Amino acid sequence: MTKPAHPPKLMLLGSGELGKEFAICAQRYGCTVIAVDNYPDAPAMQVADEAVVLDMLDGRSLKKAVRKYRPNHVVPEVEAIRTEALLELEASGVDVIPSAHAAHLTMNRDAIRSLAAEELGLPTARYAYASSEAELIEVVTSTVGLPCVIKPVMSSSGKGQSVAKTKRDLKKCWKHALAGMRGDTPVVIAEEFIQFDSEITLLTIKQRPEVASPARRTIFVPPIGHRQERGDYQESWVPHPMKTSVLRQAQSMAKKVTDRLAGPKGAGLFGVEFFIRGKEVIFSELSPRPHDTGMVTMISQDLSEFELHLRAILGLPIHQVVADRPSASAVILATKTKNCPPNYRGLDAALQVPKTEIRIFGKPSTRKWRRMGVALSQGNSLKQARNRAKKAAGLVRVS
Repeated sequence: MTKPAHPPKLMLLGSGELGKEFAICAQRYGCTVIAVDNYPDAPAMQVADEAVVLDMLDGRSLKKAVRKYRPNHVVPEVEAIRTEALLELEASGVDVIPSAHAAHLTMNRDAIRSLAAEELGLPTARYAYASSEAELIEVVTSTVGLPCVIKPVMSSSGKGQSVAKTKRDLKKCWKHALAGMRGDTPVVIAEEFIQFDSEITLLTIKQRPEVASPARRTIFVPPIGHRQERGDYQESWVPHPMKTSVLRQAQSMAKKVTDRLAGPKGAGLFGVEFFIRGKEVIFSELSPRPHDTGMVTMISQDLSEFELHLRAILGLPIHQVVADRPSASAVILATKTKNCPPNYRGLDAALQVPKTEIRIFGKPSTRKWRRMGVALSQGNSLKQARNRAKKAAGLVRVS
């Protein structure tokens, strides 16, 4: 691959809080950033060179925008993209990160789960798909069992996810999944409810093959522990205590699936999620981009997940990641819907918490449980770091 002249032009498809941090990193390296989303004034648009509002599920509009701006790299940040258009663009020579194939397979939970379980043989929860309420009842009864987790095959941040404990819950879960789905495919995945000891995100970086030896092409960030509510991340922390043998299992599985998705040339960062149960490592989900739980890396280590993603894309050197001290993140949530820019109270109190930083995302409206910011804290112990982050997040009020 011939390297483009520096600084390159990047087109972000999705412009939320993760895209905003990525755009800031990119501009520090002199890159031009075009931020795309389906609503105006999205967080990354506020710091980008140009902003484009379009329906990313409209393949024709998406291709038109890419051909107009002619970016060196197209960087998906969300799942709700007409990925068939990305496949066409890549075939015409556009560099899609980490690959159009990865974006296509991970847009829907059914495709990535089938790849992991059926093609690669990774351990997963029992699962089945359903495209109607009647089919959901049938597959839960015959295959998955109760309790089970029900999710739209395409959604983000836990939207549409719920737990069915009894057969009577399935009708409500079906409706909840449809209400939270993205895209135009009314399909859900029903998963066995796993009783796990912990959940982790293993950030896995793929470097360009022309700048890294085969042994260094795949790099891992220390595992990130996290806790969810309503299917959405609430806090994350580093280090997450793990036995070496269990961590090696997770790394082997992450390498296997990211090798398949990135292909021989793809580059970028993946967020690979696992359940840990004793000595078992169970594959959960995967995002071919920076992960929300990975926001803790903005305080826990020398290179954040956003800088790692950018360096991998640009073919810049990546050294061994250095973690500083126990660190944690905790989300700042909205409590009600408001269709205008929110106000924030309590920042002064939150910033009195020792070794703490606050990031306000700049979202232009609120809804109940929407992530509006994050508290990042360090401590002398993991317990202290987590307590500081949760305390600081709780002191910020969104109104």
